[in-house]
Amino acid sequence: MIFIFLSLLLLVALLFKFLTSDGEVLAKQLASLGAKLILSSRNEAELERVKNQLTGKHAPGEVKIIPLDLASGEEFLKEAVEKAESFFSGAGVDYMIHNAAYERPKSTALDVNEESLKATFNINVLGPISLTRLLASSMLSRGRGHFVVMSSAAGKTPTPGQAIYSASKFALNGYFHSLRSELCQKGIKVTIVCPGPIETSNGFGSTTSGKKGTFERRVSSERCAELTIIAATHGLKEVWISDQPVLAVLYLVQYMPTVGYWLMDKIGGNRLAAAAQKGNTYSLSLLFGKKKAT
Repeated sequence: MIFIFLSLLLLVALLFKFLTSDGEVLAKQLASLGAKLILSSRNEAELERVKNQLTGKHAPGEVKIIPLDLASGEEFLKEAVEKAESFFSGAGVDYMIHNAAYERPKSTALDVNEESLKATFNINVLGPISLTRLLASSMLSRGRGHFVVMSSAAGKTPTPGQAIYSASKFALNGYFHSLRSELCQKGIKVTIVCPGPIETSNGFGSTTSGKKGTFERRVSSERCAELTIIAATHGLKEVWISDQPVLAVLYLVQYMPTVGYWLMDKIGGNRLAAAAQKGNTYSLSLLFGKKKAT
């Protein structure tokens, strides 16, 4: 996973991203806009690779890196935050973008062991919350700060086959919406980004699992990064980034929950079957009882 601290225009920000997915794309877009970045990840070699590929007013020469594992414990997270705060002549971190995520293969809600459960919540929930707590005090002392949280559509709707991942994203949303309500009058902003299926830079895109005829509509990682930056710079509280039919489901669950929950109950078993066959788990045909969506 990648973590990035950045300075956009006159601001310094902290961005936590997966290197192997859309995090690298977001880093490139931010660098091209003149941001000062601090990249962080467990893999220092990958951090150096990404750093050397960045171009912009402050990249790659002024890009910093901080090797870090979100599950390493609060003591190590505190050291990372202190180091980030010291960069760029101690200007401090004004934006922090959380995008670390742990997701296991799709399975039933009961088919999860304790190790996987803890790993999911350590990376998706506890790590981001700990980092936020550690950094927020500095932001409050400066009277400004912005947390941008890369959540998921799975944190807004029932997600058959991804119950634990969905639970972690619901928890993340709950914490950061509450944090914003508590601190918004003290200069702290929160933007929660809920992407649906994204075509990532590791080749996981519209055709899944190499299965002929299996097609999933996905937003490109470039477009997702672009919309994330727009949402953050405009101070939006929550945004949904997705293609259909996931976007329609988000609206139904939000504004017509009885219909939305009925829909998800209708496709739940079929989605599990499609996942087991490495088929399309986002197809409308799941609603009509076709267990093998192609």
